[in-house]
Amino acid sequence: MTYCVGMLLNKGLIFMSDTRTNAGVDNISTFKKMFTWSNPGERVITIMTAGNLATTQALVSVLDERTKAPKDRKPSILQAPSMFQVANIIGDTLREIIRDQKDEGQQASSTFNATIIIGGQIKGSEPRLFLVYPEGNFIEASKETPFFPIGETKYGKPIILRAYDPDMSFEQATKLLMVSFDSTIKANLSVDLPIDLQCYEANSFNVTHEKRIYKDDDYYLSISSGWGDALKAAFEELEDFKF
Repeated sequence: MTYCVGMLLNKGLIFMSDTRTNAGVDNISTFKKMFTWSNPGERVITIMTAGNLATTQALVSVLDERTKAPKDRKPSILQAPSMFQVANIIGDTLREIIRDQKDEGQQASSTFNATIIIGGQIKGSEPRLFLVYPEGNFIEASKETPFFPIGETKYGKPIILRAYDPDMSFEQATKLLMVSFDSTIKANLSVDLPIDLQCYEANSFNVTHEKRIYKDDDYYLSISSGWGDALKAAFEELEDFKF
Protein backbone atom coordinates (compact mmCIF):
# COMPACT_ATOMS: atom_id res chain seq x y z
CA MET A 1 0.00 0.00 0.00
CA THR A 2 0.96 3.65 -0.16
CA TYR A 3 0.31 7.00 1.46
CA CYS A 4 0.90 10.19 -0.51
CA VAL A 5 -0.43 13.72 -0.02
CA GLY A 6 -0.35 16.72 -2.34
CA MET A 7 -1.38 20.03 -0.79
CA LEU A 8 -2.18 23.43 -2.29
CA LEU A 9 -1.07 26.40 -0.18
CA ASN A 10 -1.17 30.13 -0.81
CA LYS A 11 2.61 29.90 -0.83
CA GLY A 12 2.74 27.10 -3.39
CA LEU A 13 2.61 23.29 -3.33
CA ILE A 14 3.88 20.66 -0.93
CA PHE A 15 4.16 16.92 -1.57
CA MET A 16 4.92 13.98 0.71
CA SER A 17 5.04 10.26 -0.09
CA ASP A 18 6.12 7.09 1.65
CA THR A 19 8.29 4.49 -0.09
CA ARG A 20 6.95 1.10 1.01
CA THR A 21 5.53 -1.42 -1.43
CA ASN A 22 4.42 -4.92 -0.55
CA ALA A 23 2.94 -8.03 -2.07
CA GLY A 24 2.37 -9.74 1.24
CA VAL A 25 4.18 -9.67 4.56
CA ASP A 26 7.14 -11.62 3.16
CA ASN A 27 7.65 -9.41 0.09
CA ILE A 28 8.26 -5.82 1.21
CA SER A 29 10.41 -3.37 -0.74
CA THR A 30 11.28 0.32 -0.95
CA PHE A 31 10.46 2.23 -4.14
CA LYS A 32 10.31 5.93 -4.91
CA LYS A 33 6.79 7.22 -5.59
CA MET A 34 7.51 10.91 -6.27
CA PHE A 35 8.87 12.06 -9.63
CA THR A 36 9.61 15.53 -11.04
CA TRP A 37 10.21 17.00 -14.49
CA SER A 38 11.15 20.60 -15.09
CA ASN A 39 12.28 23.28 -17.48
CA PRO A 40 13.94 25.64 -14.98
CA GLY A 41 12.42 29.09 -15.17
CA GLU A 42 9.42 27.84 -17.19
CA ARG A 43 7.72 24.87 -15.51
CA VAL A 44 7.92 22.29 -12.72
CA ILE A 45 5.73 19.17 -12.73
CA THR A 46 5.63 16.61 -9.91
CA ILE A 47 3.64 13.39 -9.72
CA MET A 48 3.08 10.87 -6.93
CA THR A 49 1.84 7.36 -7.56
CA ALA A 50 -0.25 4.79 -5.71
CA GLY A 51 -1.39 1.38 -6.90
CA ASN A 52 0.10 -1.45 -8.93
CA LEU A 53 3.87 -0.98 -9.05
CA ALA A 54 4.27 -2.31 -12.61
CA THR A 55 1.61 0.14 -13.80
CA THR A 56 3.12 3.16 -12.05
CA GLN A 57 6.66 2.32 -13.17
CA ALA A 58 5.44 1.94 -16.77
CA LEU A 59 3.67 5.30 -16.52
CA VAL A 60 6.76 7.11 -15.25
CA SER A 61 8.96 5.47 -17.90
CA VAL A 62 6.60 6.41 -20.75
CA LEU A 63 6.26 10.00 -19.54
CA ASP A 64 10.04 10.30 -19.19
CA GLU A 65 10.75 8.78 -22.60
CA ARG A 66 8.36 11.20 -24.28
CA THR A 67 10.20 14.17 -22.82
CA LYS A 68 13.28 13.00 -24.75
CA ALA A 69 11.54 11.96 -27.99
CA PRO A 70 11.22 14.08 -31.17
CA LYS A 71 8.46 16.68 -30.97
CA ASP A 72 6.44 15.01 -33.75
CA ARG A 73 5.83 11.99 -31.51
CA LYS A 74 3.13 11.74 -28.83
CA PRO A 75 2.81 14.89 -26.69
CA SER A 76 5.19 15.40 -23.77
CA ILE A 77 4.31 16.93 -20.42
CA LEU A 78 7.21 19.34 -20.99
CA GLN A 79 5.51 20.63 -24.15
CA ALA A 80 1.92 20.91 -22.85
CA PRO A 81 0.69 24.53 -22.75
CA SER A 82 -1.11 24.19 -19.39
CA MET A 83 -1.28 22.01 -16.29
CA PHE A 84 -4.76 20.98 -17.41
CA GLN A 85 -3.22 19.55 -20.58
CA VAL A 86 -0.51 17.87 -18.48
CA ALA A 87 -3.26 16.14 -16.48
CA ASN A 88 -4.94 15.13 -19.75
CA ILE A 89 -1.73 13.60 -21.11
CA ILE A 90 -1.03 11.68 -17.89
CA GLY A 91 -4.65 10.51 -17.61
CA ASP A 92 -4.68 9.26 -21.20
CA THR A 93 -1.32 7.53 -20.76
CA LEU A 94 -2.41 5.84 -17.53
CA ARG A 95 -5.61 4.58 -19.15
CA GLU A 96 -3.68 3.18 -22.12
CA ILE A 97 -1.19 1.36 -19.88
CA ILE A 98 -3.93 -0.21 -17.74
CA ARG A 99 -5.86 -1.25 -20.86
CA ASP A 100 -2.80 -2.80 -22.50
CA GLN A 101 -1.80 -4.71 -19.36
CA LYS A 102 -5.34 -5.96 -18.93
CA ASP A 103 -5.50 -7.18 -22.54
CA GLU A 104 -2.19 -9.01 -22.26
CA GLY A 105 -2.51 -10.44 -18.77
CA GLN A 106 -5.14 -11.06 -16.12
CA GLN A 107 -8.71 -10.05 -16.80
CA ALA A 108 -9.37 -8.22 -13.53
CA SER A 109 -8.67 -4.60 -14.45
CA SER A 110 -8.42 -3.59 -10.78
CA THR A 111 -5.21 -5.67 -10.58
CA PHE A 112 -3.45 -3.02 -12.66
CA ASN A 113 -5.08 0.10 -11.23
CA ALA A 114 -3.17 3.19 -10.14
CA THR A 115 -4.03 6.64 -8.87
CA ILE A 116 -1.87 9.69 -9.52
CA ILE A 117 -1.42 13.10 -7.89
CA ILE A 118 -0.12 15.79 -10.27
CA GLY A 119 1.05 19.21 -9.15
CA GLY A 120 3.07 22.00 -10.63
CA GLN A 121 3.13 25.31 -12.43
CA ILE A 122 3.67 26.46 -16.01
CA LYS A 123 4.71 30.04 -16.62
CA GLY A 124 1.70 32.27 -17.23
CA SER A 125 -0.63 30.44 -14.86
CA GLU A 126 -1.00 29.67 -11.15
CA PRO A 127 0.19 26.48 -9.41
CA ARG A 128 -2.37 23.70 -9.86
CA LEU A 129 -3.00 20.30 -8.29
CA PHE A 130 -4.88 17.34 -9.81
CA LEU A 131 -5.98 13.84 -8.81
CA VAL A 132 -6.06 11.32 -11.67
CA TYR A 133 -8.16 8.15 -11.40
CA PRO A 134 -7.35 4.78 -13.05
CA GLU A 135 -9.97 5.49 -15.73
CA GLY A 136 -7.90 8.50 -16.83
CA ASN A 137 -10.37 11.16 -15.69
CA PHE A 138 -9.32 13.68 -13.06
CA ILE A 139 -10.38 16.43 -10.67
CA GLU A 140 -8.60 19.63 -9.64
CA ALA A 141 -7.90 20.96 -6.15
CA SER A 142 -9.81 24.07 -5.11
CA LYS A 143 -10.43 26.20 -2.03
CA GLU A 144 -13.06 23.67 -0.95
CA THR A 145 -10.79 20.67 -1.64
CA PRO A 146 -7.22 21.99 -1.27
CA PHE A 147 -5.37 18.69 -0.81
CA PHE A 148 -5.44 15.14 -2.15
CA PRO A 149 -4.38 12.03 -0.21
CA ILE A 150 -4.06 8.69 -2.02
CA GLY A 151 -3.41 5.15 -0.85
CA GLU A 152 -3.95 4.37 2.84
CA THR A 153 -5.78 7.60 3.70
CA LYS A 154 -8.11 6.76 6.59
CA TYR A 155 -5.61 7.34 9.42
CA GLY A 156 -3.87 10.50 8.24
CA LYS A 157 -6.59 12.42 6.39
CA PRO A 158 -8.63 13.37 9.51
CA ILE A 159 -5.56 15.08 10.99
CA ILE A 160 -5.09 17.23 7.88
CA LEU A 161 -8.80 18.07 7.77
CA ARG A 162 -8.66 19.46 11.31
CA ALA A 163 -5.45 21.50 11.02
CA TYR A 164 -5.00 22.58 7.38
CA ASP A 165 -4.76 26.32 6.72
CA PRO A 166 -4.00 27.73 3.23
CA ASP A 167 -1.82 30.43 4.85
CA MET A 168 0.53 27.83 6.34
CA SER A 169 4.25 28.20 5.74
CA PHE A 170 6.12 25.25 4.24
CA GLU A 171 7.54 24.56 7.70
CA GLN A 172 4.07 24.39 9.27
CA ALA A 173 2.70 22.27 6.44
CA THR A 174 5.62 19.87 6.75
CA LYS A 175 4.91 19.50 10.46
CA LEU A 176 1.24 18.76 9.72
CA LEU A 177 2.10 16.17 7.07
CA MET A 178 4.63 14.49 9.35
CA VAL A 179 1.97 14.09 12.04
CA SER A 180 -0.38 12.68 9.41
CA PHE A 181 2.24 10.24 8.13
CA ASP A 182 3.34 9.21 11.62
CA SER A 183 -0.25 8.37 12.56
CA THR A 184 -0.64 6.32 9.36
CA ILE A 185 2.66 4.48 9.84
CA LYS A 186 1.77 3.55 13.41
CA ALA A 187 -1.63 2.19 12.33
CA ASN A 188 -0.71 0.39 9.12
CA LEU A 189 2.32 -1.79 8.38
CA SER A 190 1.93 -1.23 4.62
CA VAL A 191 3.12 2.41 4.97
CA ASP A 192 6.61 3.21 6.22
CA LEU A 193 9.67 5.44 6.06
CA PRO A 194 11.71 6.71 4.31
CA ILE A 195 9.40 9.59 3.40
CA ASP A 196 10.04 11.89 0.45
CA LEU A 197 9.25 15.59 0.89
CA GLN A 198 9.14 18.30 -1.74
CA CYS A 199 8.08 21.96 -1.58
CA TYR A 200 7.46 24.22 -4.55
CA GLU A 201 7.19 27.99 -4.05
CA ALA A 202 4.78 29.67 -6.46
CA ASN A 203 6.40 31.44 -9.43
CA SER A 204 9.88 30.08 -8.64
CA PHE A 205 9.79 27.45 -11.43
CA ASN A 206 12.35 25.43 -9.52
CA VAL A 207 11.97 22.90 -6.71
CA THR A 208 12.30 24.95 -3.52
CA HIS A 209 13.03 22.21 -0.97
CA GLU A 210 13.58 18.47 -1.37
CA LYS A 211 14.43 15.94 1.34
CA ARG A 212 14.24 12.24 2.14
CA ILE A 213 13.36 11.57 5.78
CA TYR A 214 14.67 8.37 7.38
CA LYS A 215 13.72 6.50 10.55
CA ASP A 216 16.51 8.13 12.55
CA ASP A 217 15.65 11.71 11.52
CA ASP A 218 15.73 13.82 14.70
CA TYR A 219 12.82 16.05 13.72
CA TYR A 220 10.61 13.13 12.71
CA LEU A 221 11.35 11.37 16.01
CA SER A 222 10.47 14.51 17.97
CA ILE A 223 7.20 14.87 16.05
CA SER A 224 6.32 11.22 16.63
CA SER A 225 6.92 11.31 20.39
CA GLY A 226 5.60 14.85 20.84
CA TRP A 227 2.33 14.13 19.03
CA GLY A 228 1.73 11.06 21.19
CA ASP A 229 2.35 13.05 24.37
CA ALA A 230 0.14 15.91 23.17
CA LEU A 231 -2.74 13.53 22.41
CA LYS A 232 -2.50 11.97 25.87
CA ALA A 233 -2.47 15.40 27.51
CA ALA A 234 -5.45 16.60 25.47
CA PHE A 235 -7.36 13.40 26.29
CA GLU A 236 -6.76 13.85 30.01
CA GLU A 237 -8.10 17.42 29.83
CA LEU A 238 -11.44 16.32 28.36
CA GLU A 239 -14.32 15.91 30.82
CA ASP A 240 -14.99 12.32 31.82
CA PHE A 241 -18.19 10.65 30.67
CA LYS A 242 -20.84 10.30 33.38
CA PHE A 243 -23.34 7.44 33.61
